[in-house]
Amino acid sequence: MLRDFNLLATTSRGFENAASSEMWHMLGEIGDSTSIVEKTGVSGLIAAKTILNPFDVIEKFRKILHERPYEFRYTLRIIPIEKVVRTDLSEIQLATTELSLKIGANETFRVTVEKRFTQTSSKDIIEAVAADIEQKVNLINPDKILLIEVIGGLTGVSVINPEQILAVMKEKL
Repeated sequence: MLRDFNLLATTSRGFENAASSEMWHMLGEIGDSTSIVEKTGVSGLIAAKTILNPFDVIEKFRKILHERPYEFRYTLRIIPIEKVVRTDLSEIQLATTELSLKIGANETFRVTVEKRFTQTSSKDIIEAVAADIEQKVNLINPDKILLIEVIGGLTGVSVINPEQILAVMKEKL
């Protein structure tokens, strides 16, 4: 599995190879013919490394989705990842402390943990990462999401606006 991915994508179980090809093709279409897309070992989850800014990728993919929705046959969600660390509470906390500076003084946030192949509890992760953030929590309609994606021994971390996750089925016209 890629150790320095900056995109995660979900697909239906059993369609990881097709979704990987689809993602690789679309990354090439928007300007990165050197991207790497691999299965993660988790059913329905693929990881990608692109030279492009992952947030720009989401916007460009969204444009393709609205113009040519048929291009997305296998990919269900695409998530930008800003930092990848070992699945260790202190490393996750350090990464999130750094990224939490993107949460404005008057903005609200929520911590979302998606974990696969780990015994670390979501509660422990949330307590570790939220402890040093002074902004208010809003679980229903936050300004920012502190996203923690645990995949076994690696954890991807991002601070994103809710619309920076591309949910293909919701957005297809």
